Amino acid sequence: MARYIHSETDIRSPWQHVLSAYWQRYPNPFSTHVLTEDVLYREVTPSNRLLSRRLLTKTNRLPRWAERVFPAQLSRNVYILEDSIVDPQTRTLITKTFNINHNTLMTIIERCLFEMHTERPCWTRLRSEAWISSGVYGLARPIQEFGLARFRSNQTKAMKGLEHALSKMHSQPPSHLLGDQGDSSDKSKPQTSPTATTQKPQQFI
Repeated sequence: MARYIHSETDIRSPWQHVLSAYWQRYPNPFSTHVLTEDVLYREVTPSNRLLSRRLLTKTNRLPRWAERVFPAQLSRNVYILEDSIVDPQTRTLITKTFNINHNTLMTIIERCLFEMHTERPCWTRLRSEAWISSGVYGLARPIQEFGLARFRSNQTKAMKGLEHALSKMHSQPPSHLLGDQGDSSDKSKPQTSPTATTQKPQQFI
């Protein structure tokens, strides 16, 4: 069984600004663990939706107890595929990310929806959910707990990075997010994980 977490965050900036900032997040001082980003595929569909697939490389330092268990030559970098769909008609950005190495150790699948706020058209609502699982017999639970803590930490850094990109766009101090990310409606519970896929880019989201 996978660990499941979801959250909702209101961003005090219009959807089109958040969309622009999303593509300009890296590099930023809050996400130094993100080493590279490369576009593997991009297409504008006849319905004017933008489909993208990117490859991100991130550092992945193991906890001290895990460094004594797993081989020293285990790669400390994680390769992440990110599929995304931008729909300008519905004003939505949907992303799905998942790691393509270290899958036996741990798999993290995240899905995010950025959409125009229904009650505040000049704001953006972010809904995110993630599934964290491990295939290591006897250690799956502590690995999942570690992955959950690491995911929350990286999620906070990602939001600060988005704030940073927005503030650079508007040349003002970062003040776009409401509340503490940790006080959002995050909930974690066991739940069946969707199957991660590395199919061709036509298999978006």
